[in-house]
Amino acid sequence: MKFTLSRFLLLGCVVVTTACEIDTTPYNGLSESAILQGAQGLRAATDGNYTFLKESDYTRNLFIMNEYPGDNLTLSGTTTDALFLTYTYRHTSDQANALQIYRKAYQIIVGANKVIGAVQEGTSKEMDQILGENIFLRASVHFDLVRLFGRPYNQSPETNLGVIIKTDTKADDNAARATVKEVYAFVVSELQKAAKLMTVSRTSSYATAAAANALLSRVYLYMNDNANAIKYADLVITENRFTLATPTQVPDFYTVENEQNKEVILAIKHTLKDDRAWSSLGSMLYTSPGGVGWGEVYASQDYQDLVNKFPNDKRRSFIVKKLTAQGAQEKRNGIDKVYVTKFSNQGGIATLSSPILLRLSEVYLNRAEAYAKTGAPDKAIADVNLIRQRAGLSGTELYSTADLKGLPTVLDVVLQERRLELAFEGHRAYDLYRNGRSLVRNYPGYHNTTTGQQTVPADDKQVVHLIPEAEIILNSNLKQNPL
Repeated sequence: MKFTLSRFLLLGCVVVTTACEIDTTPYNGLSESAILQGAQGLRAATDGNYTFLKESDYTRNLFIMNEYPGDNLTLSGTTTDALFLTYTYRHTSDQANALQIYRKAYQIIVGANKVIGAVQEGTSKEMDQILGENIFLRASVHFDLVRLFGRPYNQSPETNLGVIIKTDTKADDNAARATVKEVYAFVVSELQKAAKLMTVSRTSSYATAAAANALLSRVYLYMNDNANAIKYADLVITENRFTLATPTQVPDFYTVENEQNKEVILAIKHTLKDDRAWSSLGSMLYTSPGGVGWGEVYASQDYQDLVNKFPNDKRRSFIVKKLTAQGAQEKRNGIDKVYVTKFSNQGGIATLSSPILLRLSEVYLNRAEAYAKTGAPDKAIADVNLIRQRAGLSGTELYSTADLKGLPTVLDVVLQERRLELAFEGHRAYDLYRNGRSLVRNYPGYHNTTTGQQTVPADDKQVVHLIPEAEIILNSNLKQNPL
């Protein structure tokens, strides 16, 4: 990794004057060391680190690289955008989105490290909160990276390479990649420490102890440490700070600002001034009536068939068929235009959304999966049914251990519900591969223009992205994933 550290941190402080509405006038022209003194300067620097998350190099790439390898979406044509390589599993060592997110991720990590190094733990609750938020950011970004560039935890984590663990601010450390197991252990330790430090009340636009515990429930689930996945899910659920949306709230769930949504634990807050229109997350998935948005990636036929099984399911409102003036289904390259609106229409703006990183529904489903794997099928079904009731389903539309509605196991019930509830949010491919299951695409799309079929086994080498060659050239100790 090679970067200019002072520019990264100072850039964050400059950006935050517009993105987070913090007055940084007293810091203009000051050195980095001067900024990193006192709670006000450290808070401004921390908010600058959050601002980096908003940038397309991180958020847009993260959601695309997490979601597009799944089976909830279908790409309706070729494109020079690197998302095509992610979607089709044709990863290259010069792939633009991989390089962009890799460099932006370490920019965020170095920014966090700068603040962490400047804060003395125990000085005050406010300073501990700042320290905890930056430790959380460092941990969560390492977790994002290890999922993108390291193999699933259930595949020899002791020997498979993860990513570089970065805890300093050196520009040219020529560090080697840690193993997947080492990266996960680091993430767990960091999140546990962050949770203890963060005691100040914050909105869902910032890291909190609840966010750390929610992410721990996910990390432990990925590690197949089901007892701890349940433990940390319970900490979030029993806090009673967050509540599931009601069926009447579900259709508008993603159009409400995250801080007004009682189910959201953590989100990357966007306001009107943050709207990137044609480069926003929603622009590939939706075209507004006014013609804004590319609208070239649609809900897959497989996902449509699944969510439409129950007409009362409110989650059907997140996919919208594009019809002609005569009411016929519009197509692109022979593929039905069925828009996805989870990243659109916040405040009535077609391309505006505040991408959700953690929410209570996922925490319940984390616990449900862990229950299913630890011999507690009744508890797993109960958690699944809470999510189904949230979606407006009831009576015979719910599961029981005696009625799995044709699915072979309770785990299959949970994984299907995770697919329904968390669709388009970047979970599906990980849910399959970490459970040793293949991705099966059997629907029209540009993953296979001949048959529409594609199967990717969990141990396929293309399940993970390649380390950017540009970084390997700069660091001789950085080893590539199998080509």
